[in-house]
Amino acid sequence: MSDANAARLGAGARILVTGGAGFIGSAYVRDVLARADGTRITVLDKLTYAGNRSNLAAVEADPEQASRLRFVQGDIAEPGTVGPLVADVDAVVNFAAESHVDRSILDPEAFLRTGVIGVHVLLESVRAASFARTARGDAPVRYVAEGRSTETDRLDPRSPYSAAKAAGELLVQSYVVTHGVDAVVTRGSNTYGPFHHPEKLIPLFVTNAIDDLELPMYGDGLQQRDWLFVTDHAGAIDHVLRHGASGETYNVPGSAEMTNRDVIAALLKPWSLVRTVPDRPGHDRRYALDGTKLAALGWRNRTSFADGLAATIDWFRANEPWWRATKSGDWDAYYERQYGSRLAAGQAALRPGSSSGAGSAPGAAPAIARDPAG
Repeated sequence: MSDANAARLGAGARILVTGGAGFIGSAYVRDVLARADGTRITVLDKLTYAGNRSNLAAVEADPEQASRLRFVQGDIAEPGTVGPLVADVDAVVNFAAESHVDRSILDPEAFLRTGVIGVHVLLESVRAASFARTARGDAPVRYVAEGRSTETDRLDPRSPYSAAKAAGELLVQSYVVTHGVDAVVTRGSNTYGPFHHPEKLIPLFVTNAIDDLELPMYGDGLQQRDWLFVTDHAGAIDHVLRHGASGETYNVPGSAEMTNRDVIAALLKPWSLVRTVPDRPGHDRRYALDGTKLAALGWRNRTSFADGLAATIDWFRANEPWWRATKSGDWDAYYERQYGSRLAAGQAALRPGSSSGAGSAPGAAPAIARDPAG
């Protein structure tokens, strides 16, 4: 990053955070404003199902932090909204995204609008402003690689979700080369933590278990993911924003590579709620990122999976009004469309340590909430 950019992102910097009411975006906003260094943040969020204004309630309840937060409800794909906001800041951090592979299979167009058209609109606004540094925080995009994937391995998207992510990233790189836009990209591992939308594996199973509902495990449950706590992910993105080299991409790996089956075993008792259901189309068997490049930039994750999972479970148990409100509206229709026929065709899942060969999760004690068997 240039000296001028470093100065602009010091105390008192002005940052536009798109998607700042979402899961990772709101963690970023909460963490940065809590530093009390004068940083001012404008959040742009459309408040779709993935964005929730209450994710920023703690900030808005703090008079000092609230004085440095501006919230704008709007669409990243609308130039008339985005342009003036970009022109008034020193940096842009883009978290705006539709958030789930399953939903991209049901409704791919929304992912293209946000992940491709929205990124294009944002880049055009940054180009016109000519000075704002841009950081794009991404979820996993499948690589073609053995072992842990590096930033230079070829992308191989297998769903509309990951295809839109890859397309948006390629747009960013093209604007760096063609127009000299100052931009960095991060690719994060599977992220979990407080405020996570209950469509995702960990919050879905936690909240379903609290209500003694069946837990739909895709296929054999041996899909592997490298789990990253949300504050570590947000912190890594901020570190890359401030210290990353323009035009570069940085992987943000997790702290524990585990199968979905082992994550579920670490989450709960009783196992009797778990159902093996037909897998989703194109379900990737493994995501694992090499974090050597980010480590060389000076970043290390701070939260172990055991600690992060315990904190996540505690948060969901203590915040039922939040997740019950999130599971309202069109949730039942979505859930029936996504899991109704799968659960009807499902069967009781083999317990960890059974003939499936799956073991229990290392370093994480079974945890959750309500055990109807006592």
